[in-house]
Amino acid sequence: MLQVNNLSAGYGDIIAVRGFSFSVEPGKILALVGANGAGKSSTLMCLMGLVERKAGTILMNGTDLSDMKIEARITAGLAIVPEGRRIFPDLSIRENLMVGGHIVAESVMSSGIDMVYEFFPRLAERQSQAAGSLSGGEQQMLAIGRALISRPQILIVDELSLGLMPKVVDQCYGVLDKLKSEGIGILLVEQNTERVLDVADDICALEAGNLIWSGTANEAQKNTSLTKKLMGVH
Repeated sequence: MLQVNNLSAGYGDIIAVRGFSFSVEPGKILALVGANGAGKSSTLMCLMGLVERKAGTILMNGTDLSDMKIEARITAGLAIVPEGRRIFPDLSIRENLMVGGHIVAESVMSSGIDMVYEFFPRLAERQSQAAGSLSGGEQQMLAIGRALISRPQILIVDELSLGLMPKVVDQCYGVLDKLKSEGIGILLVEQNTERVLDVADDICALEAGNLIWSGTANEAQKNTSLTKKLMGVH
């Protein structure tokens, strides 16, 4: 389990997230929703050690990750699919996947790459192709695959469907559903609020860095004022 307590994070003197507490359980999807600038991506990046933590704790299975380096957080079971994919365009598909497994044993990396190819056969067919020549959807598949090579217990996904065709979005969500069934917890930021309410188990709504609502996705769907507000965001 990922347990975050009273997290505040930001950039220099700017506080992007204030006193945010939540947990991600095995086999569950927690979605963070809210307008641009609400603090969603800052939260995700802080969990990975890429945005400064101002206060609070980040616990993974009871181990405090709050002051750990990025590599240690990955070893502890976290991995991220960043917004914008951030693949290495001049490396091949296979080489990008190997980057995702650079801190694990070669046997783990090899089996992880096979797993990714099973999830995304298109990547297997083009594994020697330069990643920069892929379509946006294929690059998103690669970004997801790269994060899976380290065999995370908690997968953090930032803006899964942004700029993608519906068919590709469906395929990516199909993979998340498989991961969820295998007991992997997923922390998701998604611009498509309707889709989020459909796939998530739990919802946290943020506004200007503050938590304004939390509960199950079913409760969110029944909360008319909340859904109207969230639908109005996009």
